[in-house]
Amino acid sequence: MIWLTWRQSRLRAASAAVVLAAFAVLLAVTGPHLASLYASSRIGSCQGSDCGGPADDFLQQLYGSSLSGASSVDGTGTYWLLYLLGIVIILVAPAVIGIFWGAPLVAGEFEAGTHYLAWNQSITRTRWLAVKFTLTGLAAMAVTEALSLMQAWWATPISRAVGRGGCCSPIAMNQFSPLVFATNGVTPLGYAALAFALGVTAGVLVRRAVPAMALTLAVFAVLQVVMPLWVRPHLFPPHNMITALSSFAAVNVPIERGTITVIADGFDSQPEAWVLSSRAVNPAGKPVSAVPAACMQLMQTGKASHPALLDCLASHGIRVAVTYQPASRYWAFQWTETAIYLALAVALAGFCFWRVRVWRH
Repeated sequence: MIWLTWRQSRLRAASAAVVLAAFAVLLAVTGPHLASLYASSRIGSCQGSDCGGPADDFLQQLYGSSLSGASSVDGTGTYWLLYLLGIVIILVAPAVIGIFWGAPLVAGEFEAGTHYLAWNQSITRTRWLAVKFTLTGLAAMAVTEALSLMQAWWATPISRAVGRGGCCSPIAMNQFSPLVFATNGVTPLGYAALAFALGVTAGVLVRRAVPAMALTLAVFAVLQVVMPLWVRPHLFPPHNMITALSSFAAVNVPIERGTITVIADGFDSQPEAWVLSSRAVNPAGKPVSAVPAACMQLMQTGKASHPALLDCLASHGIRVAVTYQPASRYWAFQWTETAIYLALAVALAGFCFWRVRVWRH
């Protein structure tokens, strides 16, 4: 049965090997230069809050321009595209696996009628499904995690720069950013397992490959939206804190018609903390939206730069109330979310085994 499963899956295995090899070559060719750019920056020798500027310069260089607005002429801007390409590949990999590996695994057998041949031999239905499910599922998880580990190795300089306080570039996504969180650590294992189990389950239910593939894509896409937006923020109780505007690596204060909205990024002390919400409060800790008259007058005269506006707000006792998840909880979130996906995958696998055993011609 193992040999038969390998024969049936050898084209998928060859395709996965080609993708892994191509991805490895791309990262191996560009990775050393990216590491040398980080080594030649001033990030390694800085201390504490002094690292924010060098980290921003490094990330802006990778994005293709410096903070002064000068364009990159050495091609380093392509690293931003490579970084996004790696993220997209890892995000898409579980969906592709669920669609092209999971959905046809059983549905293709039902459509072609080849399951009768296996079931009429000495192989039981449980063993037939167990071998196909286990071997292909483990391969799916291995491929996805291999892509993630290669990307993590290549992007180490970017991760270090963000961890040192880099915040003012589109490439500066911290570890809790949805795109980064889903493509790093152990979560790709859970995503691959669930996507594959979804595909097999859809095939068992629909018994036709193409409709099962469409159903797999639809359900997995919904889960990928539901988890980061409505489930992940509530896995652990958040922390709450009221602090000064100057405590943040980046603060955006859009003012319209005399109202103020504070959009805060990571703390100086925890650059990779996950800020869930932020709002302006007065000295008594009450929410405030009205801009102090002096600050508004400063804005109207056109004399207020962004730092001057923050100083004016701070002089009137305006602070920021923040709800956040500390950076130290990153791995707790990773393992918890992965456990949820693996539990769902196991539940779906159990359903598939039950459904195949009770299936009637």
